[in-house]
Amino acid sequence: MALRLWASSAANALMLSGTGARAAAAPAFSISRFFSTVHDGLKYTQSHEWVKHEDGGVVTVGITDHAQGHLGEVVFVELPEPGAKVSAGGSFGNVESVKATSDVNSPISGEVVEINSKLTETPGLINTSPYEQGWMIKVKPSSPGEADGLLDAAKYTKHCEEEDAH
Repeated sequence: MALRLWASSAANALMLSGTGARAAAAPAFSISRFFSTVHDGLKYTQSHEWVKHEDGGVVTVGITDHAQGHLGEVVFVELPEPGAKVSAGGSFGNVESVKATSDVNSPISGEVVEINSKLTETPGLINTSPYEQGWMIKVKPSSPGEADGLLDAAKYTKHCEEEDAH
């Protein structure tokens, strides 16, 4: 089950139209930001990466729906080579969007065992399917319990709400 959260504060989420001539041309309301999806069963970082435990002790890593929403259209993704070592909190690549280029940090330490090569030709998968087709790397953790210290869905949702309120 997915939890939904506002990507902006409630005060900015709806813009109500006024009265008069301008009001007749404008819709009664419009949504300035959409909901971001947060999945139960995943772990999250405060820097907006997610981790999913897979069979065989491997974890899949990507950026959250909240992150891709703030980035805008992703146009380029740089990923490490399989076999590369990643460290918890350290950058393993970057995502370039029409708005900015952002480092992507590894939520856990370990060895990259697979990358999502589809992102080379279709980086927009991060926008359209951040938790499924838009995953970035698969890692064999050097310390399997390391992900236990990350945020669950409820805590990540609260973090996003607090971050967007500022």
